[in-house]
Amino acid sequence: MTAWLVAIIKTGIMVLCAPLLAGWVKWLKCRLQNRQGPPPWQPYRDLLKLFRKDIVVAETASPIFRMAPYIVFSATTLAGSVVPLLMVNLPTSAIADVIVLVGFFALARFFLALAGMDVGTAFGGMGSSREVTVSSLAEPAMLLAVFTLAMTVGSTNLATVITRLAAAPFQLYPSFIFSAMAMLLVALAETGRIPVDNPATHLELTMIHEAMILEYSGRHLALMEWAAMIKLMVYGVLLVNLFLPWGVALSSTPSAIATAIAAATGKLLGLGLVLAAAETGLAKMRLFRVPQFLGLAFILSLIGMLSHVILEVR
Repeated sequence: MTAWLVAIIKTGIMVLCAPLLAGWVKWLKCRLQNRQGPPPWQPYRDLLKLFRKDIVVAETASPIFRMAPYIVFSATTLAGSVVPLLMVNLPTSAIADVIVLVGFFALARFFLALAGMDVGTAFGGMGSSREVTVSSLAEPAMLLAVFTLAMTVGSTNLATVITRLAAAPFQLYPSFIFSAMAMLLVALAETGRIPVDNPATHLELTMIHEAMILEYSGRHLALMEWAAMIKLMVYGVLLVNLFLPWGVALSSTPSAIATAIAAATGKLLGLGLVLAAAETGLAKMRLFRVPQFLGLAFILSLIGMLSHVILEVR
């Protein structure tokens, strides 16, 4: 019972800290652009304001439109529950498989795309078609990148991968470098960040994620926005804990947990700085160039896997 309580607390930490990570990235981006910007905790205020507002639903909306925010938020939260954040010896470690993670993301994306098309607006359908196109190109690259790590440790379980890499002596694997680069490109695409999408845009012809939630308001919109922040948090934890697993608690001792908290905080803050710098220095690309961008991610993952196979054979 205690282990399950710890797992629930860990999931709650990911869900509650997700808006803070998004606010941190936005604050850093404003600072790099010589603007004051909102404080890092501004997303909490925005979510609270949305939860207090009334819900406006279109007359043509079906029950799917009303259920989608709860399903998307729940599926994204479940995805966050299987990703090791601070510890690996939790009850959820048994199901912390990359296939399960992709399945939860696919479930959330499916209902998000349905909700975008449900009302029948042109922008909703456009955003849904773009979202499905981007995900169909990003998921193979993500799976191939994680499978490269799985080939090294002999398991697709995320907790097992982190445990074996953290316990092993430090080695600079060329395959890991290519896989990390591919995973970073996939994370930018899947979380709707520049150069694939702009989370702050309101230009209908360039939106992907925002186009699907244009018809939402009140707590429905809050759940959709919160789910997007959780997804950013999940991909951030995947990047820092899979490719930089040092600091993750391999035991339940207080010192190991304290070290894990400090390490996770430092790594996520550093990742936020990298993300903010990338979004400041890059411009949003045209939609027709996104397949080339994700094709590069797939090629990097493939090179990483081939380099692992070649070096392993030699």
